[in-house]
Amino acid sequence: MLILIIWYAGSHNTNITLLIVGYLFNTGLLEFSLDTFRNVLLDQTIPVEAVIRNIASNVTVIIFQVHSHQKNVTISFDKNASANSSGTGVDKGLVSILRPQQSVCTWYLQSPDANQVLSTAVSFAYSERDPIPGGCNLEFNLEVDPNIYLEYNLIDTRIKFAPANLGYVRGANPPSCDSGTGQNSRWRLHYDIYQYFLPENDLSETALLNHLRKMSDVQSVRANGIRLVSLTTDEKTNVHFSSLPGQGVIYNVIVWDPLWNTSAAYVPVHTYACSLTALVDNCSPLRGRLSTKIFFTIFAVLGLFICFFGHRFWKTDLFYMGFIVMGFISFVFFTRITSLSYDVCLILTAVAGLVGGLLLVAYWWRFGFVLLCMLIVGLVLGFFFSSVIFFTPLGDYKVFRDDAVFWVTFSCIALMVPIVFVGCPRILNILACGIVGSYSVVLAIACYLYTSLAYITLDLLRRVLNDDFSQAYTNVPFQTNDLIILAVWVMLAVGGIMVQLRRERREVPFPPHPYRIWKRERERRITNILDPSHHIPPLRERICNKLSQIKEFFRKEQPAGERTPLLL
Repeated sequence: MLILIIWYAGSHNTNITLLIVGYLFNTGLLEFSLDTFRNVLLDQTIPVEAVIRNIASNVTVIIFQVHSHQKNVTISFDKNASANSSGTGVDKGLVSILRPQQSVCTWYLQSPDANQVLSTAVSFAYSERDPIPGGCNLEFNLEVDPNIYLEYNLIDTRIKFAPANLGYVRGANPPSCDSGTGQNSRWRLHYDIYQYFLPENDLSETALLNHLRKMSDVQSVRANGIRLVSLTTDEKTNVHFSSLPGQGVIYNVIVWDPLWNTSAAYVPVHTYACSLTALVDNCSPLRGRLSTKIFFTIFAVLGLFICFFGHRFWKTDLFYMGFIVMGFISFVFFTRITSLSYDVCLILTAVAGLVGGLLLVAYWWRFGFVLLCMLIVGLVLGFFFSSVIFFTPLGDYKVFRDDAVFWVTFSCIALMVPIVFVGCPRILNILACGIVGSYSVVLAIACYLYTSLAYITLDLLRRVLNDDFSQAYTNVPFQTNDLIILAVWVMLAVGGIMVQLRRERREVPFPPHPYRIWKRERERRITNILDPSHHIPPLRERICNKLSQIKEFFRKEQPAGERTPLLL
């Protein structure tokens, strides 16, 4: 009967199977095998005792770890957990240093929450030549702490971990952590930090538990993870990354002993850079605030128009570019200087952008100086081109951690664009319309569906707003959604550029000076009395006539017939 129940549940829902199996078999003693993952259903009332038997004599260290999706679990050496012998979190592990002749290890798993928690647990063994993750811990509660501690906000994600120690035989004293910095001490160890991205828009528990298996042991981490940085022992064991809200990421650290060419893995840790349980600002697939969606949707509609018709409608093009420049500057100002809420800052940014766009159009109407207008258009395209370059792995080079080096390089690349196209401003304007206008569509899509392409400009904004973001690694996933959106972006940009080049090839490069045209027309109307426009009354008189007509419309009609006025 039990087999039939499990078979029926498995044919309909995998999660139901895991829950049934966990409940039936995880209520007490639970036997584990090395390097084998096992799903465990935990609750608050009955701790699960995890046991590994028949441990080989050449094994000196075992790291036992447990992972859950969003709810904390507690792992401890004793039934009654204490701060120095246990750890609580969604990704936690313990290091067991084996004694001579020891062949059995025991740990206890429990959920601190009243609800049941589905978790997965695994253990890995290491020999006397393998380094011990967290063996020189001086910061956290555990004596030997193999865990990676993660903190995040909307800007960046930070991980830190305890330094490792050299391996040693059973029964011996551990090597001193501060006895020297030579090749016979822990200072010869190296640390490689790896990153692994979960499938985009997949926040499910099943996806996480399955992909955690690819980032748990040394061979799997090296085969599946992306190595972002390597640290030596004399460097700080904390690293910053850019946060990707709504995108699952797994981090792990491999410690390597170059003398014996051996390695060991810490306990992997995962994050979505957002709360899965919060009612507001959670990890919902419909991303972003309502104000953000409205703002960027309108911005994308105007950008799509600019992409195909920007050069033909020159004033609209100038308004769009002025809106971008003034909007960016004002958002940075309101965010850094004031303590206003995000929605208020966005509204003020929209107002400032409207003013900036109108000012640029007014400048063109009054002075008609094409080169200055094209300088602003070229800088917009240049800053975007520079952001694309630093969006690539080039932006993670250590030399660009220095703000002075970064901003000088960024500005030089941005200035190259208007300088290169100074002899052909029409081509520059059409390129800016096609590329920047089409990218606004990408930003609008990012408000509804996750895409890494939005971080081309978002990472630049983060660096301007946050002083510590210069230390963050900005690697992002590039998966199926990104490929589709990239193809749409390229087609829009190329299509808009080709349409405008074909339409404008026989037209004048830029429209004539509006103020001169207006002034010439006014002088013509003054001097030429045969021109019907010469007899048009002044503006004030025309307004008075219109008001009189409106007043006459509402005046009561007098009755017909003769009327004799009263004589005084």
